[in-house]
Amino acid sequence: MTDRRRAARRVPTWGAIAPLLGFRRPVWNATDRRLAKALSVKDLARLARRTTPRSVFDYVHGAAEDERGLARARRAFAEVEFEPRVLHDVAAIDTSTTILGRPASMPLIMAPTGFTRMMHHEGEIAVAAAAARAGVPYTLSTMGTTAPGELMTAVPDGDNWFQLYLWKDRDGTRKLIDDARRAGYRTLVLTVDTPVAGNRLRDARNGLTIPPTLNLKTMWDIAWHPAWWFNVLTTDPIEFASLRSFDGTVAELVAKMFDPSLRLEDLAWLREQWEGTLVVKGIQSVADARRVVDAGADALVVSNHGGRQLDRAPTPLRLLPEVAAAVGDDAEIFLDTGILSGADVLAAVGLGADACMIGRAYLYGLMAGGERGVDRMLQIMRSEAVRTMQLTGVSTVHELRGRVRLG
Repeated sequence: MTDRRRAARRVPTWGAIAPLLGFRRPVWNATDRRLAKALSVKDLARLARRTTPRSVFDYVHGAAEDERGLARARRAFAEVEFEPRVLHDVAAIDTSTTILGRPASMPLIMAPTGFTRMMHHEGEIAVAAAAARAGVPYTLSTMGTTAPGELMTAVPDGDNWFQLYLWKDRDGTRKLIDDARRAGYRTLVLTVDTPVAGNRLRDARNGLTIPPTLNLKTMWDIAWHPAWWFNVLTTDPIEFASLRSFDGTVAELVAKMFDPSLRLEDLAWLREQWEGTLVVKGIQSVADARRVVDAGADALVVSNHGGRQLDRAPTPLRLLPEVAAAVGDDAEIFLDTGILSGADVLAAVGLGADACMIGRAYLYGLMAGGERGVDRMLQIMRSEAVRTMQLTGVSTVHELRGRVRLG
């Protein structure tokens, strides 16, 4: 007698088996194949470590001294809690916002980074192009390896900003400002947390210089990273495009060019020189936030320079709510340091930021796959942001205010 409780047996067909095998159309391009496996920014960092020399990766990945400031910044994001609300319509999610009066697809800004063509030969132009496609601003560094005018010519449709340090040589500073103005930049970002160079031990131990120095150690590295070295040696020399006459380490450049006597009056001087939008980056106290806004800043960046200057600096995310309360609507507030996911960006917005600046995250993508790697990083962050918003029960980024708690 047949046991009707058991499923009837049948001979499997190919149509039933094929969907279970998980066969996918092959990806022939090695870079695309590599990037497709990256599901997070941390995955991109692991790929970056394999594709670039140790000294280059350490320059991006590391921070000052014992790297406590960076670790604390990331720990603060790890301790964030969102407050989910259920039974809300989250079928349509809008991550867009405005940044300094211009539309942006996400509350995200590509931060200024030096040495960028050392990370990958496509350099700043690749990052700016990816940012323009994604609809977010990009900031070119004074210590970048692409000139301001060259970047604007290559990516004319992007929301491109220019980052500045105030040098001891004010005529040189004025020339940089004039170059930015002629090139068409409308937003200037003044970095104020670098009166002297931070003690970046990894760079000192690795002997990092611009251009890279060929010695026995680097020759050994060539054997492990031939593609990176081939690209470096067969493209234009790596140099600080705005500082072409300088040759040496980052610390030596800072000591020679930057001004440790910088005061609030110098910010007022810059405000007189620059008629466009002015952002002040490197705010680490409520008092300084209020001072720079009163001195004419249109926006400020709560940042400890990615943990790369003072190792025991305040944690930006924890400082953010106090700064937001003190500044109010008098200026826009951006957050920098420790941001590695779309959820991190939303956490900062929920605690008072108008947008976030990211540096390491896009450099990991750049090192992992050039311009396509930066595209992949932006895709990952956007998908993380959309999913986080849906699970939190909000349909716009502005609804996150008051829905985030710091542990």
